[in-house]
Amino acid sequence: MLKSAPKKDKKDRDPEGRMPLAEHLRELRNRLAKSVLAIVVASVISAFFYNDIINLITKPVLQSVGCNLSFGELARKQGGETCARIVMMDLLGPFTLALKVSLMAGLILSAPVWLYQLWAFLAPGLHRNEKKYALSFVGAGFPLFMVGGYFAYAVLPTTAKVLIDFTPIGIDNLLPLDKLLDLVTRMVVVFGLSFELPLLLVLLNFGGVLTGKRMLSWWRAMVMGITVFSAIATPSTDPLTMIALAAPIVVLYFAAVCISLVNDGRKARAIAAGPADDEASELDLTPDDIGAIESVEAPRALPEQAGTGRALESRRDDMDDIT
Repeated sequence: MLKSAPKKDKKDRDPEGRMPLAEHLRELRNRLAKSVLAIVVASVISAFFYNDIINLITKPVLQSVGCNLSFGELARKQGGETCARIVMMDLLGPFTLALKVSLMAGLILSAPVWLYQLWAFLAPGLHRNEKKYALSFVGAGFPLFMVGGYFAYAVLPTTAKVLIDFTPIGIDNLLPLDKLLDLVTRMVVVFGLSFELPLLLVLLNFGGVLTGKRMLSWWRAMVMGITVFSAIATPSTDPLTMIALAAPIVVLYFAAVCISLVNDGRKARAIAAGPADDEASELDLTPDDIGAIESVEAPRALPEQAGTGRALESRRDDMDDIT
């Protein structure tokens, strides 16, 4: 009785992640399709909460410098202070802004999906240690970025108050909603990336580019640079706001230095201990005794080369006699 051939398992792949180019392109297409689908679905869901998202973005500005505390409600601030009113400048502005806000919210909400698709496409080509480090850095990078974005959202009212105070007395400001959204987005991105600085330093240390001692020797310049950045990013005369931004970054910097010093000590101990029991040591191909090279006998000449060799020696002796 004939037996049918076993079916080939589709999940059976090369252990090193190698595959033909066509299969790579096919997998890339599938990963991109899943990511785009997740973004579209999240954007459609975010469109139903468009007004709530806009209120969340504009609330800090309206509470600090707004002439209207909520949409449709005008309440002139007391004391004749300069205020700002958020407006739309054209007919297509609300529709374009709705698409922009929904897409931005969709990208954020679907981040776990498309980040996983990107990881699933790159992971087969990484070694086990590389996968472990990559997951650790991604797991630490996302919370750090979110904390930086929260700080940007927290200092936004103070920033708006300081900037609006440059307006001459008796003149109100009209803030286009699309430009305000761009300002908030830039602040969140800049603050989020600034909180990624310690992670970048740790990555350079694990890659062997920077040592912990060198990073520690930069602490004066780093503290000064972080302070200047905080003063520029928060244009407020209040030093407490600047310190509130600079202090967490400085703490994260010294935490990165401590992690790098511990990693350098681990590497030094590993080198001093030598290879492990299951590791192969390097081969020493240099001879123990240099004289052993001289003791090696020269290869014997072939019979037909013996006469030629004696003739050359006799000619060399004759030339010595002449000189």
